[in-house]
Amino acid sequence: MKLASLKHGRDGKLIIVSNDLAWYADAGHIAPTLQAALDDWDRLLPDLQNLATDLEHEMIPMRRFHEHDAAAPLPRAYQWADGSAYVNHVALVRQARGAEMPESFWHDPLMYQGGSDGFLGARDPIPLADETWGCDLEAEVVVVTGDVPLGANRAEGLAAVRLVGLTNDVSLRNLIPGELAKGFGFFQSKPASAFSPVFVTPDALGDWWRDGKLNRKLMVDLNGNPFGRAEAGEDMTFDFGTLIAHAAKTRALGAGTIIGSGTVSNRGADGGPGKPIADGGVGYSCIAELRTVEMLQRGAPVTPFLKTGDTVRIWAEDDRHHPIFGVIEQTIA
Repeated sequence: MKLASLKHGRDGKLIIVSNDLAWYADAGHIAPTLQAALDDWDRLLPDLQNLATDLEHEMIPMRRFHEHDAAAPLPRAYQWADGSAYVNHVALVRQARGAEMPESFWHDPLMYQGGSDGFLGARDPIPLADETWGCDLEAEVVVVTGDVPLGANRAEGLAAVRLVGLTNDVSLRNLIPGELAKGFGFFQSKPASAFSPVFVTPDALGDWWRDGKLNRKLMVDLNGNPFGRAEAGEDMTFDFGTLIAHAAKTRALGAGTIIGSGTVSNRGADGGPGKPIADGGVGYSCIAELRTVEMLQRGAPVTPFLKTGDTVRIWAEDDRHHPIFGVIEQTIA
């Protein structure tokens, strides 16, 4: 089952989207918003599933689904916590700014709490006031949870996953070192994130959702050229069950909590940094990784961060090369 929100007020209007992303049906008679559905998930799920079935069989009124009309599935959320499950990415970006990576990072997940009072739709532009801030894309996988009890373990965390999707977790790289030097974490360096047009229930993903991981390639294009084709199910040190349990160690998580994987990142075949697609590698899910590799190989980064007019495209495909979650396509404005 695929769920989305049309742009409407602050919290959007809940719709069910067909598996091929071509059509939608209004779900407002079941729940006005996705957050309302998550708040009463167990009771409303059968009705939502029946509506999705009727849509697939064209038994109900339906309309064309246009991703430009979609807000983020959760236009605002009670909680957005982003992890760094791909420790290869953490190692590379810390190396780029000359920061040592503790050994504990391989055993204890990193996580920060981002702003959740407003998310960008998948086709909304990325507002950038100053190009010197070093705007970067970060292609990630996300899950949305139901209620998670305090002290939940990994299995309980996985059982709480309601939806799976993608995000472009925008970072302002040149602001990060100064913020982290204060010892109090990200704030200005993490502006609004964008999410895929639709979120998908785990059962609808079949074997692509396995062991708390999305086992598909995360496709990234930059200005129309292939930039990243990393396997989201590989080199993921911490699965989503582990990330959710980490977040719930000292507090319960409310329904509608979004948990991010961190930037998807694969090691190279030799165990070292990955290679660009043009050199036979799977590329990267953010510019910072490529710049780090350039620095290691050439002594200085060459690829610039995003600037006005640049376009980022992020998606994951099914076996027929159709987008599973729709496409995040954003231009720097």
